[in-house]
Amino acid sequence: MGVDYAELHDPNAEYTMRELSAETMGVRAKRGGGRDVEITDVQTTMVDGNFPWTLVRVYTDAGIVGTGEAYWGAGVPELIERMTPMIVGENPLDIDRLYEHLIQKMSGEGSVEGVTVTAISGIEVALHDLAGKILDLPAYQLLGGKYRDEMRVYCDCHTEEEADPEACADEAERVVEDLGYDALKFDLDVPSGLEKDRANRHLRPGEIRHKAEIVEQVTERVKDRADVAFDCHWTFSGVSAKRLADAIEEYDVWWLEDPVPPENLEVQEEVTKSTTTPITVGENRYRVTEERRLIENQAVDIVAPDLPKVGGMRETRKIADVANQYYVPVAMHNVSSPVATMAAAQVGAAIPNALAVEYHSYELGWWDDLVEETVIEDGSIEIPERPGLGLTLDMDAVEEHMVDGEELFDPA
Repeated sequence: MGVDYAELHDPNAEYTMRELSAETMGVRAKRGGGRDVEITDVQTTMVDGNFPWTLVRVYTDAGIVGTGEAYWGAGVPELIERMTPMIVGENPLDIDRLYEHLIQKMSGEGSVEGVTVTAISGIEVALHDLAGKILDLPAYQLLGGKYRDEMRVYCDCHTEEEADPEACADEAERVVEDLGYDALKFDLDVPSGLEKDRANRHLRPGEIRHKAEIVEQVTERVKDRADVAFDCHWTFSGVSAKRLADAIEEYDVWWLEDPVPPENLEVQEEVTKSTTTPITVGENRYRVTEERRLIENQAVDIVAPDLPKVGGMRETRKIADVANQYYVPVAMHNVSSPVATMAAAQVGAAIPNALAVEYHSYELGWWDDLVEETVIEDGSIEIPERPGLGLTLDMDAVEEHMVDGEELFDPA
């Protein structure tokens, strides 16, 4: 028999001056219009996609179920199991209070940043889907209304020869011409064959020339048919990042993503301000408190929160609001199933400064089989008018692609 994570003992969670449960806050008034609903359970199922996606479902006594998704990673289902008793009996429409309630109750277990925030994000997304179904409203309406009917998608591209500039250019052209995307991203933290030491973050001159050649060939091949970004995955030193950014300034680069590790804000700021190449950062920062520092220090040209990781839909909206005060666009990082992808698109519809949502699964033939609806078409996501996220899980597909040893959700 495994550990019962819901029963773990934590004195900090059991006694806190900032207890935000409905009982402690005195939230007892009856609600009309079918809004007097209580949460009865929260469950997870992990799907083995190109990432192990953690799908989340929140159940209610009204028989209405909300579906969300947390960013992939070990420990997330256990944390959600841990938090379930904290929201059972609560009204799922109180999304903001329940989010803050979980942040406070889980403060001793790391809710400032990291996997605990990710687990809370999955619940928060499911609450938006659930609230939309209870109120018969699409999720974007819960976030303030609509700026656009569809959300642009950028395709994260890969090839078996990722270090070959010509192969990257060939794939860029294929994705534009055959798949219909007008926004792409390629990796630059690929081996050039000139590396001497993989630990010191230093780029030798030949390595920089190699990466600049990838940028040159890809951007020259697609020209104005597509915007192209390039990802470094937090790999390089400050000096190397500045030299790389300088070397690609002459090309039509949409953005250079995560050129330095995320921990040191001062180095990030220095790199961003040293170049006219747009710099994008944000997927490894948590909640508006951390993203805010990037934006207010002008250490980022485009901010890239990952919605099911950063805190959920309302938290992403809060980040976008801060970014908008500095005229910074939002390009949402996303490696998710259709569930969190649609959640990101719903937020994108509701904010003025949305740029694009990432799609990382174009090589996975069954990605869109997980839901009954079409999500991405012609390089964009049409924002549905159906309640909540506007998606219906195909439970047969979910069951077929579950991680080994996983169990399927209970029926709705």
